[in-house]
Amino acid sequence: MSATIDTPVAKADISFDLPPALATPPGAGAVCDDEGARKIGRGAAEGYLLGSSIIVAHASITARRLGLEAPSRSPLILDALELFAFVRPARFCAPSPTGLALSLGHAEPRGPEAQAQALRSAAQELLLELADPAYPKREEAYGVALTLERAGWSWGNRVIQALEAGGIRNRTSRGSGLDVWARLPEWEDEPPRGEAGSAPVDSESARIRLEKLLRSSGLDETRPAQSDYAAEAAFAFSPRNEEGRPRVLLAEAGTGTGKTMGYLAPASVWAERNHGAAWISTYTRALQRQIDRESKALWPDEAERRKKTVVRKGRENYLCLLNLQDMVQAAQLGNGDLIGMALATRWAAHTRDGDMTGGDYPGWLSGLFAVQPAHQASPVNLVDRRGECVHAACPHYRLCFVEKTIRASRRADLVVANHALVMTQAAFDGSRTARGLKQDGETAALKRIVFDEGHHLFDAADSAFSASLSGQEAAELRRWIRGPEGRGRRGRGLEIRLGDLCADNEAASKALKDAVAAAAQLPGEGVSGRIAPASGEVNPIGPIERFLVAALEQLRARAAESGGTEFGLECALRPVTEPVIEAAREAAQALAAVEAPLLALSRHLEDILDEEAAELDPSARARIEGALRGMDRRARMTLPGWRSMLAALDEAGAEPDPDYVDWLSAEAAFGRIHDVALRRHWIDPTVPLEAAVIMPSHGVLVTSATLSDPSAQDPFDMARVRSGAARLIDPARTLKVESPFDYANNSRIIVVNDLTKDEPRQTAAAMRELFLAAGGGGVGLFTAIRRLKAVYERLGPDLARAGIPLYAQHVDPLEVGALVDVFRAENDSCLLGTDAVRDGVDVPGRSLRILAFDRVPWPRPDLLHKARRARFGSGHGGRTYDDALARGRIAQAFGRLIRRADDKGVFVMLDAACPTRLFSGLPEGTEVMRMGLADAVDLTKEYLKADEA
Repeated sequence: MSATIDTPVAKADISFDLPPALATPPGAGAVCDDEGARKIGRGAAEGYLLGSSIIVAHASITARRLGLEAPSRSPLILDALELFAFVRPARFCAPSPTGLALSLGHAEPRGPEAQAQALRSAAQELLLELADPAYPKREEAYGVALTLERAGWSWGNRVIQALEAGGIRNRTSRGSGLDVWARLPEWEDEPPRGEAGSAPVDSESARIRLEKLLRSSGLDETRPAQSDYAAEAAFAFSPRNEEGRPRVLLAEAGTGTGKTMGYLAPASVWAERNHGAAWISTYTRALQRQIDRESKALWPDEAERRKKTVVRKGRENYLCLLNLQDMVQAAQLGNGDLIGMALATRWAAHTRDGDMTGGDYPGWLSGLFAVQPAHQASPVNLVDRRGECVHAACPHYRLCFVEKTIRASRRADLVVANHALVMTQAAFDGSRTARGLKQDGETAALKRIVFDEGHHLFDAADSAFSASLSGQEAAELRRWIRGPEGRGRRGRGLEIRLGDLCADNEAASKALKDAVAAAAQLPGEGVSGRIAPASGEVNPIGPIERFLVAALEQLRARAAESGGTEFGLECALRPVTEPVIEAAREAAQALAAVEAPLLALSRHLEDILDEEAAELDPSARARIEGALRGMDRRARMTLPGWRSMLAALDEAGAEPDPDYVDWLSAEAAFGRIHDVALRRHWIDPTVPLEAAVIMPSHGVLVTSATLSDPSAQDPFDMARVRSGAARLIDPARTLKVESPFDYANNSRIIVVNDLTKDEPRQTAAAMRELFLAAGGGGVGLFTAIRRLKAVYERLGPDLARAGIPLYAQHVDPLEVGALVDVFRAENDSCLLGTDAVRDGVDVPGRSLRILAFDRVPWPRPDLLHKARRARFGSGHGGRTYDDALARGRIAQAFGRLIRRADDKGVFVMLDAACPTRLFSGLPEGTEVMRMGLADAVDLTKEYLKADEA
């Protein structure tokens, strides 16, 4: 093997012979080649895409704008986003020509010619970056590039040319470069940190820390309201005086208060003084990223910040290296997308923490070309799903991103988690503690918690503490026990994971075999095709499937008036039909037959840990502990819950449990039922939330910009109910800090009163005229996906003729975060979405200047909501409860519009029936104006024109 290095070539001497670049913003097209940029017609643009070598940004979206199907990979189509993913792995880029330009530090390209020019320039700049001799890990990149070139990657030869120009070692042989798992650092165990101390955080310390943070962020002045917020937030970080009496603060901080820095100040002081971790929990991934970014003010040094701040999610968010290895090897044998997998390995070698959903993974990567879903380098295929992790039995266990993150969180000062993880893990730890077992460490230090986006706490608890016995859920349990029994993803059943560990223990081996045999009664693959086939000829296999068939018959009989199966079915469980009762008995017996040997196996494994403690090697111990965690969740939580639900059906004449709502439901898509379920939800999910999370903690801060209800006699009454604070022994403190923004001058609120809200054509026409009047920068919010799609079909062409891009959730091949990234990058684009967009948009500046709601966001009056309205509503038939929820959603949407002091925006409600009382949650100084569409368009145009001037 030679150690010589090829002589680098001067950048000025490099020519990559780039093909033309094609940009297709709505209603226009442009191409840029060596002669410059010029506009072209749609036919010419189609010709370039279908028959010429061409550079694009997001091939699928480019094709869709031309009315074409998403293209397959071709040597002729060079997607600049793939080049970016190779050159700058784990770096942010909004997936568009504008996003590429901004990521490279250039101004936003306006118009088709500028976008085409920017696209070609971006490709040239990225290749020159590779040609720089100082490009990091160029040898590693070169190995991957050779593999990509052999796989037919359209950028392959140019990337190799660029890397060779910067100098490459001469080697007699090279590997594929795809074995990233061979180059990642291993995690190492550290001694336990110990219990956090009880040193208090006083208000003055919080104020001082806040001033330091603001100076570190380049801000010279502390806003009085922000300083007061930080001082009051310190209450949640003071020691409690009695067990079961946490210090709880409900704090509303208006937009612009700076609440994130406000609570990071006392949280960081507490962590520093007590050598423990303060947990910051959010509802959306976007806020997790924002908090992580703002922690730079605490620890400017990146290496230190990575130790001090850890973003924590469920394991289903992180890359599974074993999945990656399996898919890479399959692709190398011709069964998969080798190019996509190679680009994923580039990311895996550079990622901060392996987070594929909201982290630094380019979520748009798998949707650039038409690739079979099973072969895509997507989170769906590459993360750990539904208990398939084999823990220490995995050859990459010491490299595992999940294990690294769990261990890092035990040593961190700030753990930025999400509501779902905090609740489900706390419930699991609570169950283990009740049985005298140690907690598994992920939330053992969950003593100081900040619930940001606290208005979502109720909904998050509802999801975390509910139960659902469905075909898909039962099939997942079968697969976890028996392993994959047909074609599908990698997975290993209990016999493969535990067989060798149980071999010398006769009782454990028998329990393992009994569990595997009993699991054969659970639904297998293709369950939906047997219980709800398109032909109508059902063919259930096993007692669970027979129960689901009987449940579907009751559903169809009771929910026939609901308008068919297009959007699913639901019906009250009682009165229960006789076939459902009979099938439930058999199903309960089948579940008990699975539960019993799992519990026995769990006990035997615990005995092995105890009796063979001296002989077990660390890997075997870790494998057993991992299996025990999985069995605890299923045998002590899931299965007993299912059996309890089924047993309740067989109690003739028994009154339903007043704490729960049980019902039957069927999920549907494209008019076909694809799953049936028996569901159970708490009427008040804050009961388990309080027991599992709030009561064991020492201090909790629940905060949001829309926590209170100004129209109520006690503005925080509903917040107490929906956070679990209403039942505390020591009442929660409350705090309300007003926004510093001048909403009276910086916003306009309009209710359009001459539209028919149930007519999509009128809604589309209204949004078209309003968005055109604003010159773009619009978000349309919908309460139903069906109406969103109907409006999109009519609105898109009209905006395209004006040169305004339109993006839409549930339509474009991008997840919500990427859609928002593109919308944020392009000043004049528009975006349609549902509640995920309402909660996840953080777009300061002119990119968002008008927001239109298609109708009042009333809560859906399903069975669960009706039960809660009866429980929590007071007066007017529960109207106050519905009002409070709708008022909060409107306030949240309005809060998306004004994000900085110099923002100006127009908020429009396209529902003439919207009561004025629903706007009482908006900031003081705002005025609601009711007018016709024509007047609303004129007002919007004049108001925003003045702002632009």
